[in-house]
Amino acid sequence: MKISIIGASGYSGAELLNLLLGRRGIEIEKVFANSSAGKKVEEVYPFFRSRTDLTYEEYSAEKIRTSDVVFIALPSGEAMHIVPELLKTGKRVIDLGGDFRLKDASLYSRFYKRAHAAADILPKAVYGLPEWNTSAIASAHLLSNPGCYATSAILALVPVLKDNLIEATGIAVSSLSGVSGAGKNATLDYSFTELNESVRAYKVAVHQHTPEMKSVLENISRQNVSLTFVPHLIPITRGIYTTIYARPKKAFTKDEIIASFKKHYSNAPFVRFIGEAVPEIKHVNYTNFCDIGFKIDLENNLLIIMSVIDNLVKGAAGQAIQNMNIMFGMNETEGLL
Repeated sequence: MKISIIGASGYSGAELLNLLLGRRGIEIEKVFANSSAGKKVEEVYPFFRSRTDLTYEEYSAEKIRTSDVVFIALPSGEAMHIVPELLKTGKRVIDLGGDFRLKDASLYSRFYKRAHAAADILPKAVYGLPEWNTSAIASAHLLSNPGCYATSAILALVPVLKDNLIEATGIAVSSLSGVSGAGKNATLDYSFTELNESVRAYKVAVHQHTPEMKSVLENISRQNVSLTFVPHLIPITRGIYTTIYARPKKAFTKDEIIASFKKHYSNAPFVRFIGEAVPEIKHVNYTNFCDIGFKIDLENNLLIIMSVIDNLVKGAAGQAIQNMNIMFGMNETEGLL
């Protein structure tokens, strides 16, 4: 199977290349990065020395005519100008950005601050959350990889929402993220000197992953959902720690919470439910796992759910490969364990 990566010099693109190199039955045909065009991959990322002789190229549709699948790891706002042409050539496309996650073009414009240039294609995009959308992923031609924050929150919330254990309104989601989530071309605000020994909330109540969480949770649970999302930047390179606060819909025991997660994720190879233990970022970094734990606050009548992922793997490149595996009929864990 021949693969091309558009945006291969960014953090997610490099993670994709790292995970795919050396995998049996896979040929990385082209890597595109206009800003690094002409440079060898090892010049930009020395850890690829002796692993690949690939050179970054400027993108053109003609250059990927023999590829079976194209990954797009570009900042949001760029894929929508490329995808229509790719789909006309019959390519299967996996977009790691946010351009095709929302079905409503007006929501996209509101949260991404730009008009959608390919709104007619939005209904064709399949949301790539493998634990909950496997059958649709298998037949997808345009797959939209979930956002990193959204992945950590949705995986943690769906079981208890679907089983009517919590109220679907008044949910609070607080996430802490490493700075690699801002991308390789981040501004001064995301530099080490600005973030070290500090924590900062940003895009409070207006983050673009908020409508993504809401729409996906509503689609799966079949009920109206309202939530508040507050993301924070912390001085680590990678990893997301999400804590969720929800009101019980009825009195329940910890055994019912445990049963709910085990029922829904017993066959999910990359979700590790750890019960009342407290998850930690260091236990999932550089893996495609999502670890989920919970606590019941009896005094305040709250269910507290905690989840952790690596934002560059389960939150981006790893999940994209997991989706590719499903799309091409392979074991979804191939190349990820």
